[in-house]
Amino acid sequence: MIKKGLIIITILVSWCLNVTSQKTPDTEVFLITCAPGTETYSIYGHSALRIIISEEESDLAYNWGVFDFATPNFAWKFAKGRLEYMLGVYPFNRFLQDYFYEERSVYQQKINLEPEEINILFAQLKENLKPENIKYRYDFFYDDCSTRIRDLLEKAIGDKLHYPPEVIKDIPTFREKVGNYQRPYPWLQLGVDLLMGTPGDKKAFYRDRMFLPIDLQEGLSKAVVNRNGKMIPLLQNPVTILQFDSPKIKHAFYTTPLFFFSILLIGIILFSSTVRDFTPNRIVDLVVFSIYSLLALMMIFFNFFTDHQQMKWNLNIIWLNPFILMCLISIIFKKEWHIWFRLVFFLALIAFFVHIVFPNAFNNAFIPLELLIIIRCSLRARFSWNSLSLNLTEL
Repeated sequence: MIKKGLIIITILVSWCLNVTSQKTPDTEVFLITCAPGTETYSIYGHSALRIIISEEESDLAYNWGVFDFATPNFAWKFAKGRLEYMLGVYPFNRFLQDYFYEERSVYQQKINLEPEEINILFAQLKENLKPENIKYRYDFFYDDCSTRIRDLLEKAIGDKLHYPPEVIKDIPTFREKVGNYQRPYPWLQLGVDLLMGTPGDKKAFYRDRMFLPIDLQEGLSKAVVNRNGKMIPLLQNPVTILQFDSPKIKHAFYTTPLFFFSILLIGIILFSSTVRDFTPNRIVDLVVFSIYSLLALMMIFFNFFTDHQQMKWNLNIIWLNPFILMCLISIIFKKEWHIWFRLVFFLALIAFFVHIVFPNAFNNAFIPLELLIIIRCSLRARFSWNSLSLNLTEL
């Protein structure tokens, strides 16, 4: 849903005045839907508007998915949720070039708008193109390239626009919706499930699901407009502009996170039950608790210090908790702070049982990671029942 590179602002400005035209009889407005690609930024597809004004020989794409890689502190702003996206306006042929090179299918559907509705749409686009409005704070669920188009059409048509009734029993969550696109990419799925908080588990109702371009296309295709008591489809049938075969992506099970972390867990179990020497155990724990500490810091950052609302209230902070940092310090300085290992042990154990009870609420690849830290903490927690406890006076 993110377009690569920055579209030259001068191109946008040079066409800006055309948007204000009130001569709409020869104006056609199309919804453009682009198929998902294989890059991380493109797997969800993309949406744009195409507006053709025959009298002015104008054929422009209105794209709300533009951002500038040259933005100062780009990575930091992206992590903080403060990266600004913008509306780009440029010739439609230029828009198609990227999708041709990426071999992604593109479809268009004419939007059935009356002249007065087109005028309202133009007025809104003019407002969007003002310097103070051309950039906006991107929100993946509620304010992106697709929702902007939905909102514009709702304002242009008003209460004459009607969506079909909601099927209550089949309402998916936001996490499930994005998961449909991430399924061919298990490592990306793992990362999203790790960072997405409980807001991702809210129900995505009919209108909400239009944050995804394919769902926008499907949702608006089922919408109707009341024209003097007659219900007219909002969109005409799709027309293919570019056609490519959908990418076939297959991952062998042995390349998935679940398999990888399960093998790692088996290795840790064998190591923990057989190796009792000082140096190997300390090295292993330094590596393990360093990695988990970094993940715990990520949980702290995305829970409390980012503007990404979708990452708030992340329950993974139960097993990737700040107390892991105290365990790492204990290992580094060879301190007998077994209380911290006990605390991390019990929190990870709680997360593990919650995961077992609610298997669909978490990524299954988290299970071996939870068990791994449970095992290593149990060895340093001085539990009387654990015959494999490490002798900290020697370690």
